[in-house]
Amino acid sequence: MEVKKNILVAPLNWGLGHATRSIPIIWALEENGFNPIIASDGQALELLKKEFPHLQHLELPAYNIQYAEKGKNFKWKLLAQLPKMIKAIKAEKKQVAQWILEYQLSGIISDNRLGVYSKNIPSVFITHQLKVLTGNTSWITTKLHEFYIQKFNECWIPDNDGSPNLSGDLGHYYNGFKHLRYIGPLSRLHKRNLPLKYDLMVILSGPEPQRTLLENKLISELQTYTKPVLFVKGIITAEQEIWQENNITFYNFMNSEQLEIAFNESDKIVCRSGYTTVMDLAHLGKKAFFIPTPGQYEQEYLAKKYKAENLAPYCQQEKFKVEKIDKIEMYRGFQNFSKPVIWKDLFRLF
Repeated sequence: MEVKKNILVAPLNWGLGHATRSIPIIWALEENGFNPIIASDGQALELLKKEFPHLQHLELPAYNIQYAEKGKNFKWKLLAQLPKMIKAIKAEKKQVAQWILEYQLSGIISDNRLGVYSKNIPSVFITHQLKVLTGNTSWITTKLHEFYIQKFNECWIPDNDGSPNLSGDLGHYYNGFKHLRYIGPLSRLHKRNLPLKYDLMVILSGPEPQRTLLENKLISELQTYTKPVLFVKGIITAEQEIWQENNITFYNFMNSEQLEIAFNESDKIVCRSGYTTVMDLAHLGKKAFFIPTPGQYEQEYLAKKYKAENLAPYCQQEKFKVEKIDKIEMYRGFQNFSKPVIWKDLFRLF
């Protein structure tokens, strides 16, 4: 009997997006006869433990990035944490070298974890952000990103190479980058024909304190909303909690199966303009209203792009009012333009 090759799958713990878009990759590895070993930390690791209880889970050093409470301080708070990040990158590189021997790894797939690679085995980096936007320091952050990405054998971009595409300039910045492969948008969700149960679905994720600030803002604004609302907080805990307050049904978190049903049963979506959520919306052909994380240039760029393309409206967090939800109807919403991913072809690397 052929021994299955062990492939390390390591998403960054920064919001839940990196972990959730790793789910279809882990499924595909299993379907193609590989044995995925999952490595992350914090909420991302907890989420993947719930999705794949039968697989092995390893803990990586945490980047422990903290966000600023005020959007204008976002970049400076992030840049001040660079030494801490570089220390974590070195620590995870050391840890991975150990695991290669211990678990006989045949390959690595890292979603935005810059130190999870090896010169000794094929290593893949996944990102939709070749260009890292940080305002007037974008050229430095992009150069730094490129420096790390070049250490990998391939860089997979979950988007289309031409147009239409979802990532715009972020994922189509070719200057200096080698070994790029556009694999098409990824989602763990599928479109289903289900009767609508909720007029509105709110789905939150992303780092603190911004996740909580948006949660409080939306709950207070939705007090006057009379139609049925589903509110998923994006807090991973040991037990799932579900409760009702007036017309709002709350979940602290949902697994993939529940989320797929919830999205399909909801008419409109309110969420961050995080790239993984956008890929889900495109797969499901949904209409949405975006509230970018304050100060996060990438989410602000994407929200502006989709508004300009007449796909979805957006506003800043502090300016959100419940009446703005009505604007959704004036936009055409997302369409699914992804083609099936040829996993066999991608996995030849291993």
